[in-house]
Amino acid sequence: MTDGRSAAGPDGDDAFDPIAFLEDAVQRPSHEAVGPMRDFLCETLETRDIEPRVDDAGNVLASRGPPATSAETHVVLNTHIDTVSPHVPYERDGDEGADGSGVIRGRGSCDAKGPLAAILSAFFAVEPTESRVTLAITPDEEVLSTGAYALVSGDESPTRDADAVIVGEPTDLDVCTAAKGRFQGTIHLSGANAHAAEPETGSNAVAALEPVLEAIRTVDEQADAPPAHPRLGAATLTPTVVEGGEATNQVPADCALTVDRRSVPPETAEKFHESLTAHLRAAVPDDIGLEFRFTDRPTPFLEAWDTDPDAAVVEALASASGGEVRPFTAATEASYFAADAPTVVFGPGVLADEGGAVAHAPREYVRIADVREAARALEATLVELVG
Repeated sequence: MTDGRSAAGPDGDDAFDPIAFLEDAVQRPSHEAVGPMRDFLCETLETRDIEPRVDDAGNVLASRGPPATSAETHVVLNTHIDTVSPHVPYERDGDEGADGSGVIRGRGSCDAKGPLAAILSAFFAVEPTESRVTLAITPDEEVLSTGAYALVSGDESPTRDADAVIVGEPTDLDVCTAAKGRFQGTIHLSGANAHAAEPETGSNAVAALEPVLEAIRTVDEQADAPPAHPRLGAATLTPTVVEGGEATNQVPADCALTVDRRSVPPETAEKFHESLTAHLRAAVPDDIGLEFRFTDRPTPFLEAWDTDPDAAVVEALASASGGEVRPFTAATEASYFAADAPTVVFGPGVLADEGGAVAHAPREYVRIADVREAARALEATLVELVG
């Protein structure tokens, strides 16, 4: 690794080289702590005379152009510097040949240090005079999104007056304009203990799972259920973990079932909670207590979001990249930003390929040619939007 100046151009000039930056970035583990990676990012910005700011939530912020209050157009570029565990060491396989076969392997190569390298390349390339570009890099996307939530909820939120937000994630250079949300919670059933030899004297919470599971299968057939989304399809509700009972000869008084909800617009967490609770209450016996509680977390769940495919940022990025306009198949912090401005997800790399999972997998990689192509498309998009 180098001192943060390795991202010079391939000929040794001052032009930013996203591949050199990415190679250094992947060698900095950020699955347990993002400090070294954040320092490297800040050093890279400072080397190019851009003064970054690290806020109380650990976000790295930097801007080019006039203040947001006087800017004609304001575009925010976002991705994250944390990665999932375990760390996977860096490797480079092949060169930047004409066949485009060269890849960079290792944790974060596609999720999301490859997208970060492309975003930085575009950020450095433009010099807006009447518009503004803001870099907003978050530290906690893979766990609780504390950084992103601080960005949108703070008094000086960079997204609140933005005209567009571009979120870097591995999309195979497609432009993603919608994604399902994800809610998680537990259905708590309560009954009364009794001897298993006389089950009628108690209220069996485990047995009450039978009508609960049937109700889960039919929840989206209710009149107030969200209709299938034209691009995301139908919402899903999946039972995932069950716990109940304490002794093999006792009627169980308690049972808990965790469920995973993948929502579609316009369903919100509040509406889902209300609808599911009413549907389950109607299904279980009167002698069984029922409560549905969301899993505790310090930030809101990532709700479903949808950007108009005709938005200027969509048209500009799709034209520049040649990628398909489609939904994104994973949850991202774009959910928070889409409430403020037209938001798209875009970047080099894939979540999975014909060999299986790529992002979050031991075989994580990104094609070198795709990183360069993403950087070029992002730069062209910024030129179109902010000059």
